[in-house]
Amino acid sequence: MMKKNKTGVSENYLERKPSRPEGISWSVDEKGIVTLDIENTGVFNRIAQKILKKPKVTHIHLDKTGSFVWPLLDGEKTIIELGKDVEAEFGEKANPLYERLAKYFQILDSYHFIEWK
Repeated sequence: MMKKNKTGVSENYLERKPSRPEGISWSVDEKGIVTLDIENTGVFNRIAQKILKKPKVTHIHLDKTGSFVWPLLDGEKTIIELGKDVEAEFGEKANPLYERLAKYFQILDSYHFIEWK
């Protein structure tokens, strides 16, 4: 059974190690904001590109916290360790720290923007 810590996020989840997948290209602008370039592949996307003029690549701009965390996703650091880095960078502005990080990784995972090591 997964044990919940005082933040309400399971300890097992916080011990996971997220990493950036090989296929996602990304860049950082002069303000430190990360943009993910997601290629829209597959039959439905090709049809949408031709008929609806949808783009071949979607650009996803991360917020300040996400942009800080993204380059750190090496598959070595746990979410707990990443949280300590976020707390050191943003202090009180990062709270509630682990709830926000858990949600961030759940969203990235739902779009297959991260892998777990």
